Amino acid sequence: MKHTNISQDIIDIAKEKAGAMGIINNSITSGKGSTHGFLGEIIVSNFLEATIENTYDYDLKLQSFTIDVKTKRVNTPPRPNYECSIAAFNTKQACNFYVFTRILNNMEEGWILGYLTKEEYFDRAVFLKKGQTDPSNGWRVSADCYNLPIKELKNIEDLKNV
Repeated sequence: MKHTNISQDIIDIAKEKAGAMGIINNSITSGKGSTHGFLGEIIVSNFLEATIENTYDYDLKLQSFTIDVKTKRVNTPPRPNYECSIAAFNTKQACNFYVFTRILNNMEEGWILGYLTKEEYFDRAVFLKKGQTDPSNGWRVSADCYNLPIKELKNIEDLKNV
């Protein structure tokens, strides 16, 4: 897991991108998480020295590999038993890897949690239906999704060497 402090310059860039994008279809938070999502992409891009591409299927390109970054807005630092989630409507994205991040609500700090290939993620993740309670943490699921604990992700440092 990689912790980073987020500068005001990066926050400003993410806010600008979120404003230009508007609300995307199927947004679980009605666009309220867009700035955090862009922050996740930027910190991963900077860390991996990847190119930001922002297509429907992926966010970043690293050599010939494509990466989709999944970000959660949070109030507290992550713990290994906390969950990473992918909404069920996002399972068709054509990417090689998922990288998971968490960004504090105030946007001052973030964490790159780790990564998995798309196939590894869905082989290991647990499917939960909207309204169901996640037995691992008591969270009531707001949309159909696939969940996996942070501790099951691969070290983000390893993705630099693919």
